[in-house]
Amino acid sequence: MPPRTIDTRTISLDHVTVNRAGNDVLRDITLQLNERRIAIIGLNGSGKSTLVRLLNALVLPTTGEVRVGDLVTARDAKQIRRQVGFVFQNPDNQIVMPIVGDDIAFGLKNLGLRGAQLSDRVDEILARLGVAHLRDRESHTLSGGEKQMIALASVLVMNPSTIVFDEPTTMLDLRNRRRLQQQIDRLDQRAVLVTHDLDMIADYERTIVVDDGAVAFDGAPADALDFYQELCG
Repeated sequence: MPPRTIDTRTISLDHVTVNRAGNDVLRDITLQLNERRIAIIGLNGSGKSTLVRLLNALVLPTTGEVRVGDLVTARDAKQIRRQVGFVFQNPDNQIVMPIVGDDIAFGLKNLGLRGAQLSDRVDEILARLGVAHLRDRESHTLSGGEKQMIALASVLVMNPSTIVFDEPTTMLDLRNRRRLQQQIDRLDQRAVLVTHDLDMIADYERTIVVDDGAVAFDGAPADALDFYQELCG
């Protein structure tokens, strides 16, 4: 797979509110996301996961608008999901095929790839993540760390310009957390990371603190972490 040029198109949220059953999960969020490494932190239930699901149309705004470049999530969800990949907290939520290699190939087949081109793409991405030996394994036999790598591989193989990670280390031990962090750090793509693992984001360009459905702080990681510590009281 040839190296990609990082897509610098802005992801923007314009006065976005998400309402569920009469309650505002997020309210009046306006953001422009341009940086290569962006962290989103906050207390449980603050709205972080809903916020990042807006970025690739897994959640649509009740009011307001989310755009990726010139594309609008409410109108262009399919195109946006090719550009903005999503890695879930629980990899079982996105591993769909019983054999690892078939799972990695699943999305590529939907794009029309077949034969050697398809197989080479699968091999390349598994080798890049150091899990080529898992190609023929049954998905359900993998460890938690292996499953998270396969979930990442299934996103990376589609070559998106941005990858969103929603608390990807929560179910991992220390060794696998560090391994996943190394892979995120190496990505060419823009990464947006929701996490409670604050050590992961010390070198990020920007950290957004979400509290009670709103952006409570937006700035450099060190300042954001100081704010968050006070918020946690």
